[in-house]
Amino acid sequence: MTNRVAIITGAARGIGLACVRRFLNDGYNVVIADSDEAAAHDAMRSFDLGDERVIAVHCDVSDKLAIHNLIAETLSAFGQIDVLINNAAIIKQGGALDLSIEDFDAVLAVNLRGAFLAAKGVASYMADYLRNDDDRSGAGGANFSIINMSSINDKLALSDYLAYVVSKGGLSQLTKAMSLELASLGIRVNSISPGSVKTDMFSKVAGDDEAVAAVNSFTPLGRIAHPDEIAGVAAFLAGPDASYVTGETIYVDGGRSALNYMMPDKS
Repeated sequence: MTNRVAIITGAARGIGLACVRRFLNDGYNVVIADSDEAAAHDAMRSFDLGDERVIAVHCDVSDKLAIHNLIAETLSAFGQIDVLINNAAIIKQGGALDLSIEDFDAVLAVNLRGAFLAAKGVASYMADYLRNDDDRSGAGGANFSIINMSSINDKLALSDYLAYVVSKGGLSQLTKAMSLELASLGIRVNSISPGSVKTDMFSKVAGDDEAVAAVNSFTPLGRIAHPDEIAGVAAFLAGPDASYVTGETIYVDGGRSALNYMMPDKS
């Protein structure tokens, strides 16, 4: 894997930061892209590897120009892009009756439009590269990979987080549609749909023992995931062992999406 390059958005914390750690350990050069510039640079410095292996780029993924700059800075630093992980996401509480239009638009702008812009930009680079390099073109020739970080809520709805679940449903369909378009070039597009994970988004629940017990009651494995477990699936999808996998959504949810009843209280 040495010298391969991965861009990871929303990478300053949580699942994104876990992906940075895993991909660096696997020998990738990594771009930490995040709208929180200070946190991105803090994350970069925490690895103590210097800018030859990891760089931080300030990026609002909903901004087309910011995506253009992200790709340009990546190519300037490392000369290529092999993997994109679309992880950046925000959440706003509210259902159809009380969610503001502004909040709905804000969530869709980051979670769906942002993923589209980043995937479109990176896929365009990959396609141009492949068309000009006969050795890497064709199905399976490049092992270029785009990975969208969706959610179990792409198919399980939450009425009070309407915009979030809509954005994740759209992201899973974006994955399928792009995978069909790019398959002939050997560019693979897949998504990961985590269940409950120990991240900042889950912090309100994590501090409430009753809420954690409730989550565990509909999770067959009976626990909340660690971000590193999600990063491991991303590493698989980015690597050669997944060379024949495209258009798929992998649910990393402890069995939750397969469950049609509550798990018994083991306590």
